[in-house]
Amino acid sequence: MTTTPIKVGIIGVHPDKGWATTAHIPALKTLPQFRITAVSHNKQDIARASALKFGADRGHSTTDELVNDPNVDLVVVTVKVPHHLELVTKALEAGKAVFSEWPLGMNSSDAEKMLALAKKQNAFTAIGLQTRSVPAISFIRDLVKDGYVGEVLSVSIIGSGIIWGEEINESYLYTLDMANGASMLHVPFAHTLDAALFALGSGMESVGGSLSNSRPMVRVAETGNQVPFTAPDQIVVSGLLENGAALSAHFRGGLSRGTNFHLEINGTKGDLILTSPVGYVGLGGFAVRGAQGDEQMHELPVPQTYDTLGIADGFSQSVGIAYSRIASDMLDGTNLSPTFEDAVKLHRVLETIVSGNGERRDV
Repeated sequence: MTTTPIKVGIIGVHPDKGWATTAHIPALKTLPQFRITAVSHNKQDIARASALKFGADRGHSTTDELVNDPNVDLVVVTVKVPHHLELVTKALEAGKAVFSEWPLGMNSSDAEKMLALAKKQNAFTAIGLQTRSVPAISFIRDLVKDGYVGEVLSVSIIGSGIIWGEEINESYLYTLDMANGASMLHVPFAHTLDAALFALGSGMESVGGSLSNSRPMVRVAETGNQVPFTAPDQIVVSGLLENGAALSAHFRGGLSRGTNFHLEINGTKGDLILTSPVGYVGLGGFAVRGAQGDEQMHELPVPQTYDTLGIADGFSQSVGIAYSRIASDMLDGTNLSPTFEDAVKLHRVLETIVSGNGERRDV
């Protein structure tokens, strides 16, 4: 039996650059459950060039045209966070299913508005927390679920933001303003925290944190100019999971000459460690190690069954696996993908961290 592919319209596509071109489109091209039927860009010539390059039926110059295109089932929002509320709202009001990149909104208030509208429309939603789809994270999730570590006692995280260091590209300058909802806290830290909680099968019971700026200025790579750095480049968080286990995390801006990513789960029966040479869990290069009882830490190779798509390690791999879960949810009625409800929960955790002034509060 042949299933008609889900027809995808992607907002914000450039033929040569951008997140849609880098991660989403290569992932979608590997999955027969989807067909890219429409793309949009606010410049008509770029929209047409993108449609031609990626094999879409139409290249729209406005969001209204794309979301009202009868040849689109699923609208994918891949533009900068400040535009999400407007674009997701238009897609939902047009009666479409929506996959929005994370963060869902600039704050929890925006996210809650989109969730409320999605419920009113009875719309399918998915949020781009694709770090959950990293094979190593799914492997650790199953190890924890199957009792490899026993009862989880603590979780420790060290991460680097990669950007938010001493130099930044012009295209990322908007991430220096916390109000835009795309800072180190909102993107690499949030993706990592969500992936860790997913692997543990738990949520946060309480959380607190301290944010600081160790760099008051940052150099723009293209010009050498110094500009104010107002988003935090140091994030220190502690909290308790729903089972009472302790969690601690420290994210630093830029990259370290030492540890750039380390996630450690300590339990009554064993321990698990996930590392990567790059800054956080979304980028690839993962190694899983574990030990039980009197064993020494040793590598635990991630079984090939956790990546059935054959996509190389990196962003497109996790995005591709995320899309395969979306296809299962839309076509078979499963519940594998994170939704707007998950997005709102994560937004609330982040805002609790920001507003708590270091004091731990219930989430």
